[in-house]
Amino acid sequence: MANAEPLSSREIRSTVSSGGTLELSIATVSVPEPAPDEIVVRVEASPINPSDLGLLFGPADMRTAKASGTPDDPVITADIPSGLMKMVEARLDQSLPVGNEGAGVVVRAGSSDAAQALLGKTVAMIGGAMYAQYRTLKPAFILELLEGTTPEEGASCFVNPLTALGMVETMKAEGHTALVHTAAASNLGQMLQKLCIEEGVPLVNVVRKAEQAELLRQLGATYVCNSSDPTFMDDLTDALAATGATLGFDATGGGELAGRLLSCMEAAANRVAGEYSRYGSTTHKQVYIYGGLDRTPTVLHRNFGMAWGLGGWLLTPFLQKIGHEAGQALRRRVAEGVKTTFASQYTERVSLAQSLSLDAIGVYGKQATGEKYLINPSL
Repeated sequence: MANAEPLSSREIRSTVSSGGTLELSIATVSVPEPAPDEIVVRVEASPINPSDLGLLFGPADMRTAKASGTPDDPVITADIPSGLMKMVEARLDQSLPVGNEGAGVVVRAGSSDAAQALLGKTVAMIGGAMYAQYRTLKPAFILELLEGTTPEEGASCFVNPLTALGMVETMKAEGHTALVHTAAASNLGQMLQKLCIEEGVPLVNVVRKAEQAELLRQLGATYVCNSSDPTFMDDLTDALAATGATLGFDATGGGELAGRLLSCMEAAANRVAGEYSRYGSTTHKQVYIYGGLDRTPTVLHRNFGMAWGLGGWLLTPFLQKIGHEAGQALRRRVAEGVKTTFASQYTERVSLAQSLSLDAIGVYGKQATGEKYLINPSL
């Protein structure tokens, strides 16, 4: 049955022009009646994750960003270096919606039983275009939150929690027994630390600042290594030797950190090696890059033998690999722990328009630990 009043939705759009300019703006679009197997969610919370910034900013140099428009309808433009235009050829001159995940209340539902059962419920959702007042999607892309859970509490139910669970599940599937994780004081890193305590998995945390190390220790972390310390390589080797960690997840991507993890894993393995081998230890060491906080080239100094691997890891391929049933089990676990193990912390809550201010972009664009923004499109 049709609803009485048609809805319109304001949503953030990102456009890369063929002339080499990024434009961020807010568009107003109509929200059609949901199909029988669809729901319409009023979005009340959507986090700005590092994974969102790739689509939001593209390869633009945000140091060149300029603001125009009005306070209610801001427009941000920035220059894209000519040498980086090749990487965005597929999206040129397209106005793209942004935002991987969010949460809100189901305000309209199609005629199917599955859709009708969600009417009025608070749900978390994934599927893109979440920096919007309303989002239409199928029930398969949502997670019904437990009674008493707010949209803000459920806004980050997918990317970080499922990534943390995916890291532990990957460890088990590949025969490792402990983990090492970089950028470990982030919201994701804190979740992973709490999860590893619950699972009894030894975890080595790598951070850049003393206050980040202290934050993790307050959560119960045993092994925290500060990459800014002059003793970092020795400290990391000691922690890897103590835990037996041979699997690492690196959020930085560029620079020397991934190679240092492999080097220290090799040094730790050699402490218990029975005899010298010019090919290094026979213990396989694996590091997965899953983020790009450092955009410089990845540098490896080949001092970690021949039994090693370096690859990429993303959440969506992992979920596809384990299948629907296993993925649903992980989602249920997130819903149960959204206020504890998988709780997220935010430093600022902004409207759609406020998120497109130069001041806000200057903060969340740095992707700094402890400065996570949450967009509330209903503000």
